[in-house]
Amino acid sequence: MDETYFTIGMAGHIDHGKTTLTKALTNVDTDRLKEEKERGISIEPGYAPLQTEDGAHVSIVDVPGHERFIRQMIAGVAGIDLVILVVAADEGVMPQTEEHLEILQFLGVEHCIIAISKIDRVDEDMLELVTEDIQDRLAGTIFDGAPYVAVDSLSGKGLDELKETIFRELKRVKFRDAYGSFRLPIDQVFTVQGQGTVVRGTIYEGVVQQGSQLTLLPKGLKVKARQIQVHHEEQAQARAGQRTAINLGGIDKAEVTRGDVLVASDHFVVTDTIDVVLQPIEADFTPLKQRSPVKVHVGTSEVMGTIVFFDRNELVPAQEEVLCQIRLDEEIVVRRGDRFILRRPTPVETLGGGWVIQPKGAKYRFGNETMEMLQSRKEGTPRDLVEDALDKHIILELQQLIQHTSLDEHVLLDTLASGIEEGRFLEVAPKRYSLTKTLAKITDDITSRLADYHEEFPMRAGIGKAELVQSLSAAYPKPFIEYSLTALSGGGGIKRTGQFVALASFEPHLPKKWKTRMENIIAALETDGLKVKKWDEYFEGTPLPKNDIPELTLYLLNTRQAYRLLDDTLIHRTAFEEAVEKLRNGTEVAFGLKEAKDALDVSRKYLIPFLELLDGLNLTERREEQRHWTAGANKEQ
Repeated sequence: MDETYFTIGMAGHIDHGKTTLTKALTNVDTDRLKEEKERGISIEPGYAPLQTEDGAHVSIVDVPGHERFIRQMIAGVAGIDLVILVVAADEGVMPQTEEHLEILQFLGVEHCIIAISKIDRVDEDMLELVTEDIQDRLAGTIFDGAPYVAVDSLSGKGLDELKETIFRELKRVKFRDAYGSFRLPIDQVFTVQGQGTVVRGTIYEGVVQQGSQLTLLPKGLKVKARQIQVHHEEQAQARAGQRTAINLGGIDKAEVTRGDVLVASDHFVVTDTIDVVLQPIEADFTPLKQRSPVKVHVGTSEVMGTIVFFDRNELVPAQEEVLCQIRLDEEIVVRRGDRFILRRPTPVETLGGGWVIQPKGAKYRFGNETMEMLQSRKEGTPRDLVEDALDKHIILELQQLIQHTSLDEHVLLDTLASGIEEGRFLEVAPKRYSLTKTLAKITDDITSRLADYHEEFPMRAGIGKAELVQSLSAAYPKPFIEYSLTALSGGGGIKRTGQFVALASFEPHLPKKWKTRMENIIAALETDGLKVKKWDEYFEGTPLPKNDIPELTLYLLNTRQAYRLLDDTLIHRTAFEEAVEKLRNGTEVAFGLKEAKDALDVSRKYLIPFLELLDGLNLTERREEQRHWTAGANKEQ
């Protein structure tokens, strides 16, 4: 069974006991900054692992409760699967409780547990009043009906029940699919002495492996995942749903900021204009006029922008959704369906939230035509929905496509059939589909990787198939890689020789830099005939790098320019063939050591290994003290 990974958010008003409750559950103090210790409040999100009975991997994010740190709170809860809303029994629902609730709903968090904390400070009547107050506030929201647990973190009351409730609720959460391209919105960046730049975040999609080549967006900087840690433990890889720290190579801390996104492919859009579905809050706020400045929180980024309406001149508290556009001052990385929070910069207040319907918007005219276009884009045509699902997950079975698109099976099959006919979709296996453009992309990736490999290792027959598949698996599921390799092989773009894969036009060759010196070594080997020196002796006095010696050895053996006589001795093909011809002419169908020695005029030092090589190549067959020429000896060696 696949391992599961979840991230839990600990939200609520300041001083309601979120950090203390996190420590009681995990035995980890998430307030790590000096200022946090001195002031007794959380400023940055803190993280701790929660041990589960079924082996699921769970991280708890303790987000700041103070209204001054709402930016950090939003960054902290981005990507969580379940929230524990902490409400102190002696204070009840407070302003930050309300704002956190609004933010969580706008971010699409569907699973919630209410933890009523500090119960040792109140009597039963007060606890009942607080519970009723919370129930009234949650009525009609997505968290209506969420489970309640009364706890006291210091005495330990209710902690076992809370843990049981957490484990039960996590079983209802659909864990993140590790397929799809790797995406990690960064919420923390720092340096570690002797290690360099380290970033942290919760992985939204895909898998990252140690050594992976990544891109930092929106800057487009290439980096390498030198080391991966999950809760201070080094891992070979990390996947969707995990809270992860990655030590990056090739970049300075000053080049990375909170809100940047690490990705493993170019599937992601960098944009400064997003078309959105905006749901205003119902509470009173000063109307937001057309083209007013706004602050957008999406993922872990916080960006200023301008709101643009196409059917009104101001935004007021309302229950209905508004289709509009946000033109940003800086580029961000988003996908269709990503959630965002909209806030007013002055006076600071939450205005609403929603989701992205088009990551890369354009300039549109005010009026019904644009509104109809946005509505159509919001609803998405069947083809749009299929393309979006396949773009995100690369390869999906029919049942998975139905789940991702919510299309009727007959409509979906018709859409797939027409898309295949038009060359948009591929059926890569019975009832498994992908996009033609994704095949084109992986084709470019494969050919590019092979070209780089051939340049680095020109004497090798190609890259091992397993190594190639592994290098691509961070960005593509293995079934799609296998399909692509088969398609490329059938189309003549690549060739497969045994376990090796190479470009169809590639042939192993000596590197240009050392070609002359290597040719001299090969010529010396040929000149020595059967009476060769140890292979290493041919390199004495030459400037050839030591790493190139085994490369040249394998090159000569794989291209059949030489044969291995002993572990430390090679014989040139020409010398070998001449010796075989000489031996055939000087012996009968069967011969012994004496006849062979007379025919070749060499000592036993060379004779025995040569005869054993003939046996190994099936040119001769040994029967007691005699060797017999085989039928294979009459063919080309």
